[in-house]
Amino acid sequence: MEKTVLDACCGSRMFWFDRSDCRAVFVDKRRETHTLPDVSSSGGARELVIDPDVQADFTALPFENNTFAHVVFDPPHFERNGARSWVGLKYGTLAGDWPEMLRAGFAECFRVLRPGGTLVFKWCADEIPVSRILALTPERPLYGHKSGKQQKTHWIVFLKANTD
Repeated sequence: MEKTVLDACCGSRMFWFDRSDCRAVFVDKRRETHTLPDVSSSGGARELVIDPDVQADFTALPFENNTFAHVVFDPPHFERNGARSWVGLKYGTLAGDWPEMLRAGFAECFRVLRPGGTLVFKWCADEIPVSRILALTPERPLYGHKSGKQQKTHWIVFLKANTD
């Protein structure tokens, strides 16, 4: 089956119904396993496994232009969680010139997205408002949805124009 979906920073593939979906290529710059405390799990701990199909940074994706019909972009969205904290290990941490990193990530995701394809962007606005992040790409969102207990997680859909 053709791989038509790209998860550009898959982490542990948390929101996937099938974490081995054969239609998708899972990419992350990390390949690591951690045992994290979790009182909701039997034994009081849970394994966090980050095992991408392709190990690469979302700012330099190793794919040709216009490869995927659908791209998922869920980059790190916290600055203050600490890279070795539970949240930092699970989601990654923004560091350094993160606005430029996210700008480059958007550009790469749109580069590998086919004309007429969709990009789903996920962002938690707990620390940084979504408006500040959307200003990092010239692409216009199509629609979105807020979720979570405090409505801080945004799911935003983009449609790539049919012409470049």
